[in-house]
Amino acid sequence: MRAITGARCANPHDLLGMHVASVKGKKTLVVRAFLTDALSCEVVAYGDKPEKRYPLKRVKGTDLFEGVIPGRSEIFAYRLRIERRNGEIRQFYDPYCFLPTLSEDDLYLFNKGDEHRVYEKLGSHLRALGDVKGVSFAVWAPTARRVSVVGDFNNWDGRIHPMRPMGASGVWEIFIPGLEQGAKYKYEILDADNTTLHLKSDPYAARFEPPPHNASVVWDLGGYQWGDDRWIEKRARTNWQETPMSVYELHMGSWKRLVEQGGRPFSYRELAPQLIDYLKQTGFTHVEFLPLNEFPFEGSWGYQVTGFYAVTQRYGTPQEFMFLVDELHKAGYGVVMDWVPGHFPKDAFALAQFDGSHLYEHADPRQGEHQEWGTLIFNYGRREVVSFLTGSALAWFDRYHIDALRVDAVASMLYLDYARHDGQWIANRYGGRENIEAIEFLRHTNSLVHLYHPGALMIAEESTSFGGVTKPTQEGGLGFDFKWDMGWMHDTLAYFQQDPLYRPHVHDRLTFPMLYQYHDSFILVLSHDEVVHGKGSLVGKMSSWNFTDKVRNLRVLMALMWLWPGKKTLFMGCEFAQVREWKYDESLDWHLLKYPEHAGVQKLVGDLNTLYRAGADFAQWDQRPEGFQWIECEDKENSVLSFLRVSAQEPKRYRAVVCNMTPITREHYRIGLPEAGKWREVVNTNSSLYGGFGEGNRGEIHTEPRPWHKRPHSAEIFLPGLTAVVFEWGESIEAPAQEIINPPAPAKKKKQPAVKRKKTRTKKL
Repeated sequence: MRAITGARCANPHDLLGMHVASVKGKKTLVVRAFLTDALSCEVVAYGDKPEKRYPLKRVKGTDLFEGVIPGRSEIFAYRLRIERRNGEIRQFYDPYCFLPTLSEDDLYLFNKGDEHRVYEKLGSHLRALGDVKGVSFAVWAPTARRVSVVGDFNNWDGRIHPMRPMGASGVWEIFIPGLEQGAKYKYEILDADNTTLHLKSDPYAARFEPPPHNASVVWDLGGYQWGDDRWIEKRARTNWQETPMSVYELHMGSWKRLVEQGGRPFSYRELAPQLIDYLKQTGFTHVEFLPLNEFPFEGSWGYQVTGFYAVTQRYGTPQEFMFLVDELHKAGYGVVMDWVPGHFPKDAFALAQFDGSHLYEHADPRQGEHQEWGTLIFNYGRREVVSFLTGSALAWFDRYHIDALRVDAVASMLYLDYARHDGQWIANRYGGRENIEAIEFLRHTNSLVHLYHPGALMIAEESTSFGGVTKPTQEGGLGFDFKWDMGWMHDTLAYFQQDPLYRPHVHDRLTFPMLYQYHDSFILVLSHDEVVHGKGSLVGKMSSWNFTDKVRNLRVLMALMWLWPGKKTLFMGCEFAQVREWKYDESLDWHLLKYPEHAGVQKLVGDLNTLYRAGADFAQWDQRPEGFQWIECEDKENSVLSFLRVSAQEPKRYRAVVCNMTPITREHYRIGLPEAGKWREVVNTNSSLYGGFGEGNRGEIHTEPRPWHKRPHSAEIFLPGLTAVVFEWGESIEAPAQEIINPPAPAKKKKQPAVKRKKTRTKKL
């Protein structure tokens, strides 16, 4: 009695509810109920006609009611009928008369780390046990002395709904009849010292209330009628290694805001038509959302997650997020979600020291604390933690039909000494620095995603040269489909930040990435990380005191990125030369599009995406060296870079890309070409369509039978300063080239002397 009334009872189902007992040597039934607001209580036999009631007596000085059911010895269905202190009569099913909702197999697989759909077992779920509707709760807290469900339905009183332990599994469970969607709850946990209480949100919750309370919310994820069957079937048949993939990275809270409504962000439902129209305009194939898991702190942009199974409530309900994904799919666009299994915040209501012990994290701070970010590191050696994280990944594909997870901060997971000095980390069992358990977790998760969701993609943000990131797991790799090419991003941006006068000295920054280009399957990326924390905007990084030249540099960078092998990811705002640094709580500066230079960059990105998607035969060799050839990679004196992209299909098509990284115009720059005839000028970043000066090659060039650059043919081109030009040879297959041909160069004035064409190389800078 003291255990129940003092909220110290570790096995409430053994005492509360209906039990067979022996009274004076006779088999009978005893019923007990703990009711804090009842004046009286009766047991009502469910289904008996006429209805039978059996009164329970209050144990003196307590809120515990107890009574013997005379004349009955077999367990029967019943309800409790109480008179409350306010005079209200209430009748309800007793939570302590139901069998567990988890089986021994469920618990075995969870403890083993092989319960692949653990999110269907743990957490809160609307269920019907027989004809009784309610909510089942299950939570892992192995060192707890007592766990209770508390919420707005029981006045947050931990004495009312204590849970039962499920053997040695560490899982606690209860079914509470009568609860409905929208009920707010947490777990009240009495830890091993039998004195300290922890009030925790549900790690498996599907929905949360807004900060600062952060309660979990009972929510039914069913009922949405998906209409994306065609997309899912097409995704399963697609070889994404050989398919154009251009990703628009987006932070939902700051893409666009409704000024007339206080500057609030769009909801999931409101965003759908706006985003689809914009993707059509700019030509991207996918959209990538910065994390939309639940998180408490806006300034983390979603990267400090407290709800690994929950869609953030900031922009609407889970079903409204489903609507957004569904509409994107029906319009032909893929959805990538950022996912953060590498660390979690120290918020007291969440995972940190969940049951009073270091449950999800390592106890030793040399293993369990991320010093750089002030967060905690998952213990990947615990199989239940692996079940939790792997289930999170699978749930996003299963519940919300997303197409890819971009796994954040993979490097911090792979290395035990990441961002640590000597003496601040513990070596693995072989004496090395690799986190063996994390590596196995990543391989395991990637394998399961590919098993259950054909065509789904796993993308690594991995900033080191760790081997085999995109190698299949059966060949010893990590099993990712793609890896962000952080090296290309840093080298290329470092080059464009140099004054053109000094670019010859860092020319190898542009050529070095080709040395490792085919070691992994890469996505070229210019991400959000490059436009925050004082780094300035992307256009602001371009070297020049003149804004026009900054934009000219940016247009060259865009062309170089889209014509270089690999898939593409570009952060929002960069596609129209956002001037100021990105701010997570403000809208992008869309008003800039009224200026030709900004609108021109946006149009260029759209045309590059059109060209990229039309060149599916080029994208087939995105990840193979046969698809790339240098024309001239050593012309550092002129800061000109030129290369060929080769199509995978016959008859062959070629694209010659020439980038002039200085403001000096090269009027007679000669390039070697593999085929004779007409080469169409399909992109010229100096076009007036893009805010440039309109100088070009009048839409085409013609070769001469003059060997150059070790090729049998060559042509002289007009190469404006700070310009990239692209020429295509071969029949256009999908998109008419004239859609992206630049206008002819303006006619020269008659008074100007004719420029003599020399048969020598271009003058040196």
